[in-house]
Amino acid sequence: MDQQKLRSLVFEKTGVKIDIDDPIFALVALNEAVLEEAVGRHIAAIDAASLELTRHARQAGGLPSVPEVARKAVLLDATNEPSAVPASPGYVPTPPGPVRPIATQSPAITPRELRLLGAAAGIAMLSALIVVGAQAVFAKPPPAPVIEQAKALTPEQTLALRNAEKLTKAIEKLDPKVRSQLQAELQK
Repeated sequence: MDQQKLRSLVFEKTGVKIDIDDPIFALVALNEAVLEEAVGRHIAAIDAASLELTRHARQAGGLPSVPEVARKAVLLDATNEPSAVPASPGYVPTPPGPVRPIATQSPAITPRELRLLGAAAGIAMLSALIVVGAQAVFAKPPPAPVIEQAKALTPEQTLALRNAEKLTKAIEKLDPKVRSQLQAELQK
């Protein structure tokens, strides 16, 4: 535990200056000791469990027996230190087997998704055909268009149209003030 390094780290993070004689360092040392003891117990438990598991696997026939030369080899525990647990006869850590690479990318559309998309498209087309067919069967035909032939205008109507055209041309020739008064009177 480098106290100077811890002091500078605390100052950088919090801006608080602590002295080397500060009681906080006693707590850090206590924490370090407790952590070291707990880690040591866990490593010993893991090593004992792996030895026991290996022993059971060899008894069940899942692991081959080890030649005498390998039995005399120095066993390493989880920290790669020589094991404090006495080696059981025939225990040699097995080398890791081939590791399959983990897929980090998946295809954009999987075959299952393609089948689902095809089924959805088929159902959509079938639904559309059913709706259009039902509409064609149950819809009323549009009514036949009514065609009326225009009757010829009477001589009185023709005369009235000519007079209206003459009157419109005459109004356009009037003074703008008189024209606006005349149009206001016509609209009443």
